Amino acid sequence: MSSPRAVISDFGGVLTSPLINAFEAYRKSSGIKPEALGAAMGRIQERTGEHPLFELEKGRITEAAFMHELEAELGDGTSMAEFRSTYFANLHANEPMLAFMRELRGRGLRVAMLTNNVREWEPQWKAMIPDVDEIFEFIIDSAFVGMRKPDPGIYMLTVDRFGDGIEPADCVFVDDIEHNCEAAAELGMTAVHFADSEQAIPEIERALSG
Repeated sequence: MSSPRAVISDFGGVLTSPLINAFEAYRKSSGIKPEALGAAMGRIQERTGEHPLFELEKGRITEAAFMHELEAELGDGTSMAEFRSTYFANLHANEPMLAFMRELRGRGLRVAMLTNNVREWEPQWKAMIPDVDEIFEFIIDSAFVGMRKPDPGIYMLTVDRFGDGIEPADCVFVDDIEHNCEAAAELGMTAVHFADSEQAIPEIERALSG
């Protein structure tokens, strides 16, 4: 068996500080509890048959429509107008992982990003990584391709974008969400479940050594 030739990295929670920190900052500033947001999205899903966050991340609804629907479900004049600014003010680049990705690219490995994200957030998250296009050969963003992890289709789209005969078995996939890793492994990728940089970097290196 040959060693992997490509690395596919998630964005939020891998190349950034933990997402929970940004959500907690918003909870403190707004007073809106995460369980209230979860329950509101659950009620919307029951009513519409579609999870609103998943629809947002697939680019099927706008951020404005998502927020309006959520505010209406929460009631009591709740406003989420400050969510994006608070979220990004408390989300920071994970410099050790970014440096590692730069190093891998410099070693001749194929390096791509696969992210579940929001179309309208692209300027903010790209501003966190000024040299994003130098580090990553390409980016697959769920909001622009109409699929999201753990849909097998978005993983295969990423593999196909590499070209050059690369198959899932040639790829190391890194994500902080366990079921996203499980989906990648089911397709034949070597999956690394990210907990922190100190754990993930050596594990990725071991995977690349074959």
